[in-house]
Amino acid sequence: MSESQVNLLDSVDARTKLAGSNKMEILLFSLGTKEIFGINVFKVREVSQTPKITKTPNMPLGVEGVISLRGNIIPVIALSRFISTNESPLSTADSTMIVTEFSKHTQAFLVHEVDRIIRVDWDKVRAPESMLAGNQALITALTELPDGKLVSILDVEQILSSVIGEPIIPDLPPTNIDPDSFMFFVDDSMVARKEIVGVLDKLGIKYHQANNGKEAWDKLQNLANRATHDGELLREKLKLILVDAEMPEMDGYVLTKHIKSDHRFTGIPVVMHSSLSSNANRAMGSSVGVDAYVAKFDPVILADTLSPYIAG
Repeated sequence: MSESQVNLLDSVDARTKLAGSNKMEILLFSLGTKEIFGINVFKVREVSQTPKITKTPNMPLGVEGVISLRGNIIPVIALSRFISTNESPLSTADSTMIVTEFSKHTQAFLVHEVDRIIRVDWDKVRAPESMLAGNQALITALTELPDGKLVSILDVEQILSSVIGEPIIPDLPPTNIDPDSFMFFVDDSMVARKEIVGVLDKLGIKYHQANNGKEAWDKLQNLANRATHDGELLREKLKLILVDAEMPEMDGYVLTKHIKSDHRFTGIPVVMHSSLSSNANRAMGSSVGVDAYVAKFDPVILADTLSPYIAG
């Protein structure tokens, strides 16, 4: 990568200005084949050559060992162990390390080579068709480069869950919610949707869901149109909307702007649930009108955040 691209990774202001613009920046890299992969720059702390890795016993599958990074011991995960392709590797050397931070965890991903950072509109980022979503659903979205090459954007939350295991959802006290009421949530990550459903089932909350921001907005408008047709206020049944921040086709910031500017959703709180938990991202959520911001994924904290809005 060039000097300017390395500096961009460290520029918090440059990165957070994208939130709410329905644009994202993707760090492109390869895993030793011709296939191009990407990760949202918001999740990247730094890129460097791979240092000496300390092997430790009983590491989960895909974890090559640990490194010391400025006094912190972090795991090093070989992405090539999770992603299968139809191509023969051009090289098996994982010479580059991408240090990432999301979902309250810091870890390094080993890759063959980092290429560059590109900026794309979220509406040009598509969820893969179900028949193409192989690799155990580790590809969360696809976008196209100007030369026609496809970029596979990884569901790094799913990869992290494969390494550390899914959180155990404890018994949660059911909420005092009207049986005719429900909430709505949207998340493009399969593992995140599964975790959210686990919490809502424990709380006894009915729900509607969507897999990306555009699908969510279409479904929410249908709910609003139906309520208007029936002469009802939507807020009497729809008690809360839970949105992810980064999603194909429409991000959570733009989705929240749409919701907050439509009078039919007046009185319905919007909670942002994101693996991007920095103060800057919280501030961006606040600037578009979210009523609360909760970091992924702690089932108790999520339940405690949702319950006051749902109950009663």
